[in-house]
Amino acid sequence: MITIGLTTWTDHPALINNENRKVKLNEYTGFLPTVEVDNPFYGVPRVTTVEKWREQVPDDFQFILKANQYMTRHDLRTTHPADPEKLFDVFKNFKAAMQPLVSNHQLKTILFQFPPFFQRNNDNIRYLREIRSAMGNLPITIEFRHPSWYNDNLKSSIIDYLKRLKMTLAIVDEPHNLNGGVPFEPVITNPSLVLFRLHGRNSKGWFQHNRNWRSQRTLYRYNDQQLHRLADVINKMRPHAKEICVIFNNNSGKDAAPNALKLKQILNLHFHHLAPSQLNLF
Repeated sequence: MITIGLTTWTDHPALINNENRKVKLNEYTGFLPTVEVDNPFYGVPRVTTVEKWREQVPDDFQFILKANQYMTRHDLRTTHPADPEKLFDVFKNFKAAMQPLVSNHQLKTILFQFPPFFQRNNDNIRYLREIRSAMGNLPITIEFRHPSWYNDNLKSSIIDYLKRLKMTLAIVDEPHNLNGGVPFEPVITNPSLVLFRLHGRNSKGWFQHNRNWRSQRTLYRYNDQQLHRLADVINKMRPHAKEICVIFNNNSGKDAAPNALKLKQILNLHFHHLAPSQLNLF
């Protein structure tokens, strides 16, 4: 099975005839069968909030939830990093918030996107095991952003380690060089779920951290040739995975939805059990 989704549901005008407004969740679900929700990174949502999301989508629709910033240790570079007690509470509250999705089989995975300073060392390798212990058997995807995890001499051991932990290693497409970013590595660490996250290839916007960095770093539109090459990679992996999910995050210029729909066409996908598409009657 191949699924395609976007980061957030609100900022994709191509899904609503380019109207100048936010896309509603029930409108989004008329086009795609999954979405990545980034809000939990900034604050663990209430159970009632997650339940409201669930109530707005078809029964087969699934969510990817981004792990909270304390869970991915972004706080270690702040003035008030979490102590062990607070970190325990964040994990506990996050798991509780996920229960409406878990109970209804609508949690595809929890995405642990680590900060660029989370490099490969013994402490961080141990932390991955602590995550698995804290999250129980919930589905987990890991996204590294420091190139040390992809060192040629050590990469195979990390892949084996993630396999033992039953964690999906996100296949990332983003600008990278010797000092930043990570390479495109189409490997399978969890045959239950392969997850692609496509950030675009805007090297200038990605590496130049000026005041407009956050609004420019994913300013990129994949061309048809690039999408066909991606489709070839996906099709080669298809026999070896229960599900391959592709998430487009290249949305600084609102290009994610058009690229996602184009890839859907290239792969000749037909998503079933979507919400009824909103018809323009005027």
